Order: sequence, then C-alpha cells, then structure tokens
Amino acid sequence: MPGESFDAALDELARALAAVQEPERMRAFLEDLCTPAELEAMSDRWRVVPLLLQGVPYREIHDRTAVSVTTIGRVARTLERGAGGYAVAVDALGDRLERA
Repeated sequence: MPGESFDAALDELARALAAVQEPERMRAFLEDLCTPAELEAMSDRWRVVPLLLQGVPYREIHDRTAVSVTTIGRVARTLERGAGGYAVAVDALGDRLERA
C-alpha cells in the first residue's frame, strides 16, 4: 500500500537524520535533500518556535522575523497539538536553543 511505503520511507529518513550528528554535516545533508524553498520554509518555522515559547505575540514575531502570521499560527498550533517533535528538539537543545 502507498501509505505503508510512505511510513517506511519516513522512518528511514528519520533514521538518516538521527545518524548525522554534526551540524555542518546535517546542513550538507539538508541542502542535498531539500530545495531552497523547502529549507527556507523549515528554517522559518524553526525560527519562530523560541519566540512562541516565550509568549511573543504573533505580530511582533512577524515584525522581528518577516515570517508570515499564517505560518506563525501553524507553528503555534503544531506546538500545541502536533506530534511533539518541536518539544523533543527544544528539550534536546536545552539552553543552546537560540532565544531571539
């Protein structure tokens, strides 16, 4: 079934991402894997996470980052009701998470 192969492929991708531990090597992998637009979209989403966790209003986040309010809202919803991936990454980074 197509869904099963997608799940298997996503699991393999997750394993590959987890295996690359150095930021420089991860960046190279991401640049090979993703288009510039995909990288920009993911970077934008990640940039707003610390600001949302600090309780910064959406409009102020937009003013600071130029990320659309729509994207900010989507990230906020995912932080609240997503799979928990943002929280895992935030916890893993701890104090190293850039707090803009």
